[in-house]
Amino acid sequence: MQRTPRFGVTLPQIKRSWDQAQDAAIHFDGLGYDHLWVCDHVFGVPAPHLPIFEAWTQLAAVGALTEHAELGTLVTPPFFRNPGVFAKQLATLDHISHGRVIAGLGSGWFEAEFTGVGNPFPGIGERMQALEETIEILRLLFAEEKANYEGQIYTLREAVCEPKPTRHLPILVGGSGERMLMRIAAQHADIWNNPAAVQSELAAKVEVLHKRCDEVGRDPAEIEISQQCVVILGADEQAADEGLAKASKIYGGHMGSGLEAHGIWGTPSRVIDCIGRHIDLGCTMFVIEFFGRDTREPATLFAEEVLPAFRS
Repeated sequence: MQRTPRFGVTLPQIKRSWDQAQDAAIHFDGLGYDHLWVCDHVFGVPAPHLPIFEAWTQLAAVGALTEHAELGTLVTPPFFRNPGVFAKQLATLDHISHGRVIAGLGSGWFEAEFTGVGNPFPGIGERMQALEETIEILRLLFAEEKANYEGQIYTLREAVCEPKPTRHLPILVGGSGERMLMRIAAQHADIWNNPAAVQSELAAKVEVLHKRCDEVGRDPAEIEISQQCVVILGADEQAADEGLAKASKIYGGHMGSGLEAHGIWGTPSRVIDCIGRHIDLGCTMFVIEFFGRDTREPATLFAEEVLPAFRS
């Protein structure tokens, strides 16, 4: 299956005002980006005291303000929301946005934000079980008039989700766990997202995903491969080098691992080449965090100088 590369942008969310967030969302949407993203944390990352907007509330507001870009989270974990109620949130936002929702799901990792607000944070096996059950429940509720489900974690009794989403609502599974998570992605996902922390391992992770698809009997071409990434873009080589130096100091392993060797940075022409290398590995979807205090500036340069190279 030949896919056209798609490009999305993360929205201001941490230590930003709503005015900044809405202005950026409208700007990115007008520039022609394919999707807009927020993280789903209730505490700031990496420091819990940092102010952060709640993910799906922010996306609901953005959905009413924008017209074109899809909307999603990297990523919503289990135990934050009851999956039956979560299905209603997704379907409601899909109507608000006229069919632009992507359900980005993962296992969660930041224990303090779970226990701090009274949610359980079991071991990874139980979190993976809850992730898979959440996906199964969403699919049931989006397809059935009344849904019954008996899982190890969740139970439904004659559950109803009306209105249904306006389309087949894509499910993204994000994470790099090679045994459990990537088996779940192979079984259920429309999109698999490779986290920025392991961007340098994209080729190996794609190979693992294909193996998991073979194990569950699914054609890997059915799954779109996405990469979360920092993009450092400069109008010239000096600006690009200065941006890389600053970003390397600011970002830790969560977003900046292997940034110089494996990341997407440089002048527009170099960034085009970096993206091309990712596409050669099978990645056709990019979830971008632009480096800069006001990310509208590099996003505009990217839209003007980089996007046309990947649009017919």
